[in-house]
Amino acid sequence: MASIGQIVNPTPGSDALARARQRASLVPDCLVEAKRIANTVIAGWHGRRKRGIGENFWQFRPYTEGESLARIDWRRSARDDHTYIREREWEAAHTIWLWADMSPSMMYKSTLGNVSKESRALVIMLALAEILARSGERIGCPGVMEPVSARNAAERLATALMHSQLTGGLPEVAMIRGWSDLVLIGDFLDEADAVMARLTPLARRGLRGHVVEVADPAEEVFPYSGRTEFSDPETGSKLVSGRAENIREAYTRAYLARRDNLGQSLRHLGWTFVTHRTDHLASEALVAVHMYLSGMPAKATHGGQL
Repeated sequence: MASIGQIVNPTPGSDALARARQRASLVPDCLVEAKRIANTVIAGWHGRRKRGIGENFWQFRPYTEGESLARIDWRRSARDDHTYIREREWEAAHTIWLWADMSPSMMYKSTLGNVSKESRALVIMLALAEILARSGERIGCPGVMEPVSARNAAERLATALMHSQLTGGLPEVAMIRGWSDLVLIGDFLDEADAVMARLTPLARRGLRGHVVEVADPAEEVFPYSGRTEFSDPETGSKLVSGRAENIREAYTRAYLARRDNLGQSLRHLGWTFVTHRTDHLASEALVAVHMYLSGMPAKATHGGQL
C-alpha cells in the first residue's frame, strides 16, 4: 500500500541546529500566508474595540437623566432636538500570549492534508498576532518574545521564532501574570489528564486560556488498510498491523474520546477549545479564536478547503 503520511523534512533528534534552521526557513512563508489570511478575516470587522476611558472618539448616544452634564456634547446636541453624550474608546491594552507546539508529531502531513500540522500552527499563531496587534493588544510568546504593543508584532514574533530554540510540549509560563490570555496551538495527542495537569494551575492563577487542536485528517478518519507500519515520531517506536482496517473502529473511538475528554475538562475550567483540520481553511480556526478573545460565542467548523 502506498504511504498515506510522512514526517515532513525529518531531522535526527540530536541535530537541534538543523531542525531550527528548517523551522526558520518555514517561518517567512508562514508569515506571508498569515498576513493574507488576517487581511481576509479582518476586513469589515469591528475588532476588539470597546467604549471606556481613552482619548479616541467611540460614538454618540442619547443622554439619560442623572448623568454628568459635563459629558454632554453640546455641538452634536445642537443639530437636533436630542441631547447626546460623546463616548470614548477603551484604550487599556490587554496582554495575549501565543504559543505553537513544535513537537516532532507536529511535523506530520498525510496525503489528505494540505500542509503539515507545524506549518498550520505557525500560520494561525502569526495571523492572530497580526490581527490582535492591529487592535492595539500586547502580544508575547512564552520564552520567545516579551509582550510588545506594536503594529509589526507579527513580524517581530516571526523574527524571534527564527532565532529561538522553540521545543515541543507546553510552554513554561512562570513569567505570565494573571488576567492575561493564553492561546495554545498544537495537536495535544497526550492523554487528556496529563494535559490538564499542566493547564489547571494556570487557570487557578487567573489566566484565560484558549486551546486550538490542530489535526491531520488522516488522524481522524484512519484511512489505512492492509499491512501497515505505524511509527511514533516522538519515540521512534513502530507498530505493524497486518490488517489495519480491523483496528479502525477502536482507534477512532479512542481518538475522539481523548478529544471529548480534553474539551470537557477545558470548558470546566472556563477555557475555550477549538478543533481544526489541516484540510480546511486556516481562517476558520482564526475566526473562532478571535471571537472567543473578543468575548463573543463562536463555533468552529471543519468545512472548506485552503
